[in-house]
Amino acid sequence: MEAPGITRHRRPFYAPLWVTLLAVLVAGGLAFAVHRSATTTVVVLVPSGEPAPGTIEDPPISAEGEQRAQRLARMFGEGGIGRVDGVYVSGERRAQQTAAPLLDLLHLTPVAYGPKDAAATAAQLLRAHAGGAVLVIGDGAALQQFLAELAGPQTRAVARDEPDFLYIVSVPTFGRAHVLRLKL
Repeated sequence: MEAPGITRHRRPFYAPLWVTLLAVLVAGGLAFAVHRSATTTVVVLVPSGEPAPGTIEDPPISAEGEQRAQRLARMFGEGGIGRVDGVYVSGERRAQQTAAPLLDLLHLTPVAYGPKDAAATAAQLLRAHAGGAVLVIGDGAALQQFLAELAGPQTRAVARDEPDFLYIVSVPTFGRAHVLRLKL
């Protein structure tokens, strides 16, 4: 018997190899895109200045509180260490007076929040200022709510008798937040 006139050459079937390579390239591209879009938002929590001695319900800040507000303006103002993208201030008079010198320097309008809205405001500021720096000024209870929302409930409580400490919270897109406590 003779061999057929036309012979077929068997070629290897490369489709599984090409499909696998394509899937690896697509997954690598997605991982790179996610990595490039990851940001870190920095939130600086500052207690409002100490109240002036008196018996009124919403007292103004003391002379020491005014000095601290001026230091805060020098730190975060135009020529300071860092510039902030937004300022959130609670509705109390002391917080507004603490923020006033900085707001005058930066020509910013503060975002006001209520003491009971601190947790919701923290989530909103992360969305509005993703990858930026934000300054939050308020009383100890509101700042504790901000810390719990941004860094988790296990973080150290903001003490009411430590008005010259500020908390720097870095909140990455992926991972857990880090808190740094500094004396102002």
